[in-house]
Amino acid sequence: MSRTDPHSYFDDAQPRCRHWRLRLNVDFARKVISGEAAIDFAGEAGGILDLDTKTLDIQRVFVTATGADVPWELADEQPILGRRLRLRLPAGTKSVSIAYDTSPEAVGLQWLEPAQTEGKRLPFLFSQCQAIHARTLLPCQDSAAARITYEAEVSVPEGMTAVMSAGPQGDAPAGPGRHSFKFRMPQPIPSYLFALAVGELAGQDISPRCRVWAEPAAIAKAAWEFADTETFIIKAEELFGPYDWDRFDMLVLPPSFPFGGMENPRMTFLTPTLLAGDRSLVDVVAHELAHSWTGNLVSNATAEHFWLNEGFTVWAERRILRALRGDEAASLAWAIGQKDLEGSLERFRDKPELTVLRTHLEGVDPDDAFSSVPYEKGARLVTALERAVGETEFARFVRDYMGRFRFQSITTEQFCEFLQERFPVLLAKINADAWLNQPGLPANAPRFVSSRLDELTALAELWRNGRRPAESQLTGLRPAELVVFLQALPRELSAADCAWLDGLLGLTGRGNYEILVHWLGIALASGYAPAFPRARQVLSTVGRMKYLRPLYQALGRTVEGRKLAREVFAEASPGYHSLSRRVAVSVMEQYPS
Repeated sequence: MSRTDPHSYFDDAQPRCRHWRLRLNVDFARKVISGEAAIDFAGEAGGILDLDTKTLDIQRVFVTATGADVPWELADEQPILGRRLRLRLPAGTKSVSIAYDTSPEAVGLQWLEPAQTEGKRLPFLFSQCQAIHARTLLPCQDSAAARITYEAEVSVPEGMTAVMSAGPQGDAPAGPGRHSFKFRMPQPIPSYLFALAVGELAGQDISPRCRVWAEPAAIAKAAWEFADTETFIIKAEELFGPYDWDRFDMLVLPPSFPFGGMENPRMTFLTPTLLAGDRSLVDVVAHELAHSWTGNLVSNATAEHFWLNEGFTVWAERRILRALRGDEAASLAWAIGQKDLEGSLERFRDKPELTVLRTHLEGVDPDDAFSSVPYEKGARLVTALERAVGETEFARFVRDYMGRFRFQSITTEQFCEFLQERFPVLLAKINADAWLNQPGLPANAPRFVSSRLDELTALAELWRNGRRPAESQLTGLRPAELVVFLQALPRELSAADCAWLDGLLGLTGRGNYEILVHWLGIALASGYAPAFPRARQVLSTVGRMKYLRPLYQALGRTVEGRKLAREVFAEASPGYHSLSRRVAVSVMEQYPS
């Protein structure tokens, strides 16, 4: 046996799955997808094949070409891994098919009632396979090391639309009350990038290779918000090379989506909290787009090397931002990220092993290890490398790196070997061991400075000396500047100071969720009662984990806040994604009795 991923039964000594041919029937009444997955091999295969499953009901396994039954068995349930599906393939098998049903409790699927959607007419379904949840959608080698191409035919109720992380290949009626959509993904992807959404959807082109999808009531707003996406793509191509995925389409999901975005190739998923009405939050699109090179084109082989995905992508996102908006904007983005990193380092102060970049996660659920550390610490490592060799030389290296590992999934060790081929002493020069294998942030971490950043920090520091800035110093702040200012404020202010800030800047009524949530974090921790109704509204409608964690934490600072937190969670949690529920519960478990 040669298992290389602690979170998968994938064994690279067994036959490698190369292509899926899927027939999926979406049943909203049962909250189940009935599937038939034909798994094709590169050549003739035989012997044992272990696949990952979790909460799947396996009904039949057979040789695709002949229909002959294939012996199979499900192992006992393991808390993180799920159940191993072991097949005993006859010699010469080129393709094996598995008939199965998903479970209504599948972690990788969220079924929404009509009331949870914008239009309130039809239900909605979306998937979230990262980190290891593709196994709840279909039997597979659910490791990023095992890339695969696929084609799919998806049957949905009439009047609904299906989209996938694949190119559309047409649609047609599929019997009474049903409609079928076909898709094809020709580029090999890790299983975590498999994605499906079904609902009442409308699409609008914003460039020849970019379309935005959303519920009909939100499509015009979404198309306006993301109208500059083609500019991002062009700039990214100038920096990193040609875009290899044909199209960059986006889907704005209902608000229970637990992330800001998910970089599913050809169909990036986005949270509706980005629709601020002023294009101030579209940097998330730059991040998901950057994944088209750093993460999708070259992926981390397992969750233990996640920094290769997100650290490189944060760095790439800020290179795009800098190229389009200048050094000042990039410096503010780095400052905002620094606060996120400090928060994660504090959260894991009792688990420092989760603040290293090259993690060892045997027995650890990757969802429990998720934080901004691989994002922000990883991006600072990439920047340290860039500064050590110079921007021009590092840009050439990044292009060579992507060319060398194009459509592959690699480990930290493979990256370091490739880096040393080009720059033999570079890892030692920047003390890479401290970055990769030691907790916390190394002493040589790059610093990002700007005069504007200093000014904003100084304004916030006035509060620590019992003073307030002049009104004129605050009323003209741009969104990113206001976020930096709020981050630098003390976490607790007097009721008078809260009222003054709120009255001056209209913070409680903001539609920009980055500003709103940073403000609410201060207001709730300070016991500022006028902010409590807005906090209830946000927690009741938004499932993005990035926002739930700080809001539930801030509510935990006061007796009144803890009471509200428990009330809101009891009412709202049935509509949260399971990942979001875990975040909220983990925070409230820390509340005093």
